[in-house]
Amino acid sequence: MKMPFENSLPFAQQVDKEDTLAPFRNQYFIPEKEGKPIVYLCGNSLGLQPKTTSAYLQQELEDWKSHAVEGHFEAKNPWFKSQHLFSKAADIVGALPGEVVVMNTLTVNLHLMMVSFYKPQGKRYKILMEGGAFPSDQYAVESQLNFHGYNYPEGVIELKPREGEFTLRTEDIVNSIAQHADEIALVMMGGVNYYTGQLYDLKTITEAGHKAGALMGFDLAHAAGNVPLQLHNWEVDFAVWCSYKYLNSGPGGPGGVFVHEKHGNNTNIVRFAGWWGNDESTRFLMQPGFKAQKGAAGWQLSNAQVLAMAAHKASLDIFSQTTMPQLRSKSLLLTGFLEFLLKEKIKNHQLDIKIITPENSDERGCQLSLLTRSNGKKMFDKLTANGVVADWREPNVIRIAPTPMYNTFEDVYRFVALL
Repeated sequence: MKMPFENSLPFAQQVDKEDTLAPFRNQYFIPEKEGKPIVYLCGNSLGLQPKTTSAYLQQELEDWKSHAVEGHFEAKNPWFKSQHLFSKAADIVGALPGEVVVMNTLTVNLHLMMVSFYKPQGKRYKILMEGGAFPSDQYAVESQLNFHGYNYPEGVIELKPREGEFTLRTEDIVNSIAQHADEIALVMMGGVNYYTGQLYDLKTITEAGHKAGALMGFDLAHAAGNVPLQLHNWEVDFAVWCSYKYLNSGPGGPGGVFVHEKHGNNTNIVRFAGWWGNDESTRFLMQPGFKAQKGAAGWQLSNAQVLAMAAHKASLDIFSQTTMPQLRSKSLLLTGFLEFLLKEKIKNHQLDIKIITPENSDERGCQLSLLTRSNGKKMFDKLTANGVVADWREPNVIRIAPTPMYNTFEDVYRFVALL
């Protein structure tokens, strides 16, 4: 989606007036500094709080107070049933309802998935992932390799950008998969790279991985709620994500898991089991012998984290008022406006930075990563002092993420003016 941008505050304010999604901003608390709303561009680290969150939490506290253990069945949202969240989460990632479960946290879920889907055999034992992945992914992969008797250097194929480039080319990813086709047991990548903001072509990469005989898994921490996904149609084997970034469900909010139905319907897949994943019809018989539920729910371990789920529900209920394609349309404009303003400043030698996120909007979410050439940390600290909340990543990158749920074009304009 294209728009003829102008570098002016009146232009930004006019676009905000015409924005059909603008009312969503009023459903979130915008922090203030010295009595004025801050420019919050850090939804890629922690999303803002929905104004309904406290009421949702209070409802659970009241049900706990009034019903005690009977809240499992008598609460307004019975604790025994958390499926009301699963279908809404499934809509966001392009999955069938039975393919998604909300549980645990991201890295716990990643380990659970790798127990089931990382199956090294003979020469086929390696895991392909992007170099410089978020540490949680690196550590999870390393420890899974160690568990199976391998070490990180011998067990991982790391994808690196070409010399002088910052992001990966899809053709290089596909070629690397083909080159190592007889060695790869699992392809485990991020959906959007946390550092550069690059959105990978998950459909093409999944097709390449399956052609090579590997299973396909993705960490969607920076993709869920940010970009449209079609996990079922793309035939991704599994995916995990968190809910506290673009999904605005509070610090440490519950994680999400996708397991494609072709695996979810196979209750014999080896997994680390817990009683909440047992067949509901026999769960309370307390008998030995685990019988997995069908679908992603069969990977559940324990009772739902009710209070955390309440905050997650508050956010998902807002997401259900719109669609990911609609949010994506606004996101393309917001980030496009940010890019336009930055490039104008760079061209006029007013900014000594480099945008390392792909220029092609199909290859990025809402985030732009700015490589600062000099005095980057001082620049970042000055922004913070002037009411901008962004994200600094060592050694010299500022991450900016204008999110379509609550950010405005005026936010973007004010940020660049301060920069």
